[in-house]
This record gives sequence, C-alpha cells and structure tokens, in this order.
Amino acid sequence: MFRMRILRPAWVLLLMLAASACSAGGAGQAEDRDAADTGGGEPYVMTTVGAITPDMTFKYGETLENNVHLRWAENRLGIRIRYLWTVPSSIFETKMRLELATKGEVPDVIATRSTIIQELIDSGQFREVGSLFDRYASETWKKAMAEHDDVWEAFTRDGRRYAIPILDYEYHSDPVLWIRTDWLDRLGMEPPATLDELEAVMRAFTFGDPDGNGRHDTTALAVALGSGVSTHIGDSTWIFGMFGTVPAQWNVGEDGRLVYGSIHPGAKQALAVMREWLRQGFISHEAELMDGTAAQEAFIQGKVGMIAGPHWMVYWPFGDMKDAEFRAIPLPAGPDGHVARRGSLPRNGAILISKGMEKPEYFFKYQNFLFDTYALREGELKYGLAENYDWSYVNGRPSTDPKLVPGGYVRVANYTLTYDGARIPSRWRTEGQPNTVEVLLSQREASWIDQYRGAPTPTQREKGELLRKLEEETFRQIIYGRLPLEAFDDFVQRWMDNGGRQITEEVNAWWESRKGTA
Repeated sequence: MFRMRILRPAWVLLLMLAASACSAGGAGQAEDRDAADTGGGEPYVMTTVGAITPDMTFKYGETLENNVHLRWAENRLGIRIRYLWTVPSSIFETKMRLELATKGEVPDVIATRSTIIQELIDSGQFREVGSLFDRYASETWKKAMAEHDDVWEAFTRDGRRYAIPILDYEYHSDPVLWIRTDWLDRLGMEPPATLDELEAVMRAFTFGDPDGNGRHDTTALAVALGSGVSTHIGDSTWIFGMFGTVPAQWNVGEDGRLVYGSIHPGAKQALAVMREWLRQGFISHEAELMDGTAAQEAFIQGKVGMIAGPHWMVYWPFGDMKDAEFRAIPLPAGPDGHVARRGSLPRNGAILISKGMEKPEYFFKYQNFLFDTYALREGELKYGLAENYDWSYVNGRPSTDPKLVPGGYVRVANYTLTYDGARIPSRWRTEGQPNTVEVLLSQREASWIDQYRGAPTPTQREKGELLRKLEEETFRQIIYGRLPLEAFDDFVQRWMDNGGRQITEEVNAWWESRKGTA
C-alpha cells in the first residue's frame, strides 16, 4: 500500500513520457551508417503523415509539424521530417483511405496502430522491409526484436515482412486490479482473492459508505463498456477469466485447436455475473457510455473503489491523486479457481516504408539511435528528448520531475515517429513499480495472449466488422438486462452462421501451419 505523494524515481517519468529521440546510426554496420551520412550537406527529407491524439500537448506555439523534436532530428541527424498532412486520430483511417483511393502522395514512412495497416500492405505501395531490417537495424534493435520475434507475424505475407513492428514492453497492457486500500481499511476488510470475497467487497464499496462522507455516492467497479469488454483501462476480460475464457481473442481450446473466446460457454457465465453486478449497483449504469478515460476519472475522483488496468497507471493517471491509498492486487479467482486476463503482445503498431523512398536507410539511422541510447537509458537521451520540455536541470542536476520543468512539461515522445520512442520488451521488469511487477508476475500464467497473430483471414476481412458489432451489442444488451441471458446462445449460433465458422477454420489452418514450422 502506498500514497501517491511518494517521491518517484527518475525512470518513472519514462513510463509517463516514454521519452524518445533519434540520431546517428548507433551500433549498425559501419558501411550502412555511412550510407546514411549526409556529409554535412543538405538534410535528407523524409516524409510522413500524422495522427494528432488527445494526449498531445505543445508549448511555445509548436505543432506536430514544427517542434523541438523535428529540429533536433534535422540538426543532430541531418534528417528533415516533413509531414504531408496531419489530422485528428479519430479520422486518421478515413483520411488514409481517401489518400489511397485518390492516389495521393505516398509518404516515405507511415506509423500506425490501426488495422488499416493491412489495407496499406495490400495497396502494393509499400516495400518488403525484412531485408532492410536485417541490413540496417542496429544490434540493440535486433536483439530487442528477437525477444519476441512473433511480433512480425501479422505483417508477414508468404514469408516476406511488409511492416516493422513497433516494440512495446512485456505485459504493458495486461490488467491488474487497482483497489482503494483506504476504503478497505475503513470497512475492516481484506483485498479479495475469490469471487465470493470480491462480491462482499463490492457490496461494501457500494452501500457501506467507504469514503466516510455520509452519502450514498460510490460504486464498486469501473468498467469501460463503451469500449467493449476487452480494453486497456476499465477492462473486463478478467471477469470472463474467472470462468475459463478471455473474450475478443483466440485461445487454445481443450482439443488444442483455437477457439474464439467470446463464444466459449464461460462467456455466458461472465455475462450473467456482470448483469447481476449492474442490477445491484456494483457497476455504474453509465458504464455503457464509458471509455477508458471516463472509467479512470471515476476512480481518480473517488467515485469507484476498483478498476482493472495496466501496471503503469500508478504513475499516470493516478500520479496526481491526493490523499488516496490504493494498490494493485492479484486478480480474484473464479468459482472453479480460474484466473485469466487479456495478455499483451509487446507490439504497439508498425512502420511501413514506401517503395518510393529513395534512401530507407535514413529511417534506420533515426530509429537505431533510439535503441542505442534511449532504449538503454544511456547517452544524450538518458533523461529525455528535449531539455526544458520533458526534463530539466534543477540545482545543477538533471531532473525528470515534470513539475519542475520550466514553462510546463510536455511529452515530446508524442512527436516521434514511433509513439513511444524505442522500447526493449524485457526492460519493464527493471523499470516497473516493484509491487505491481510482483503482482503481474505472480499470475503470469493468467496472461492469455491472442494466439492468432497472422494477417486477417479472407473471411475476417469480409465479415469481421459485422461480427464484432454483433458481439458488442449482444453483450451490452445482456449485461443491461435488455436481452435475456439465453440470447447468448442465439448470438453464438448467429456468429457461427455469419462467417464465424469459416473464420474458425481459416484461423486453425494458420495455427496448424505455424505448429508445423515451430
């Protein structure tokens, strides 16, 4: 248990700002570093496009197209990054599809976390990148990629790699259960370890005045049903995990074949439990309107006592909570002892390189420096990307405390081409908050990563969106009591009849072929 007024160590900001930057070729082969050498002449122009996300902030009148990071890349690396266009992230896919349809100018480099990446690969305008990676990537980057080389699979066609995975930390999105321990103390209760104990705590958090203000103004659990049952913040997959399944992904069944988690019988049991929790008021009736931001705000504001979300929430967004005591606890076990949660492949999107980019080695010059310095927390990027933006000197010593940055802190990592700079998957073990790391690792077997990692199958491309909407709507209506619990059985049949059966066969054909080459 801890209070959020604790002093945070220097690396903490790295989880908050994930500082990133880029520079000369690092540890790559000498001849390939020389190939990207401007020789002190004109900078190499590398074009891209950008999605402006809600968490982007700027200072000194800067923009995504004109900021300290871009100036640094040009002055330090001889690379002028030029945006062809930028749009809000909410319409990035629409804009990208329009550009493809109208044959607009193709940028040299595109980074995306969207499923549109498969359409971009299909367009034929982007080059095979596996050979480029093998030739130009630094040893640090290659070793990081080798930790989880299955991150390539979604972007591989006939053995050729068409997008470079953007690496993330291991367990980065796996949920833990955050709980208000001061509420538990006030009520004389212990952290729940089973479903029965969880429901007892939920009842007390909802009706027992856990905040001591004399009003009935709290609920037990925040869930972001507006984003579905499988989401980063306000996640519900662990509830399904208590009944032996993880929804919205492909899991290994008892017969060794892949089965879609949302049609597993355990999903029906989980929906019944969530339906009852909503009826009793343990979950807010506004849950169907909540996304992750709304769910986390409910916890921060003291309206709810529990939320499932990633380990890094201890630093952001919980870092500014005042007079609140909370901690991460292991996920409770179900009636038969089941514990499972959505696992996270250490990948956060991918990079495509245009066939028209004359010198792709310049992108590797950029990214190699990230891995050879920032990812290792060494060299000129040890503390951040830009002095007086995401770190500063305080009394002559470097500080990563955002509150001490003159003129206000900004997350310069948002301006980089790869969202978070460079991350080595395994480094989370030394950079995570010790208590939370212990909690995550104590249930590592409960981390179920989606076992289908290939490109979308033909039927997924044709029917996947229809089936996703059918699932989300049916689950929501069952939880809210607008449909009977038996509607789940009808959903399973409709899912199978409308493409799910064929998708299952296609997914398992990939699964069998993969086992044959493992």
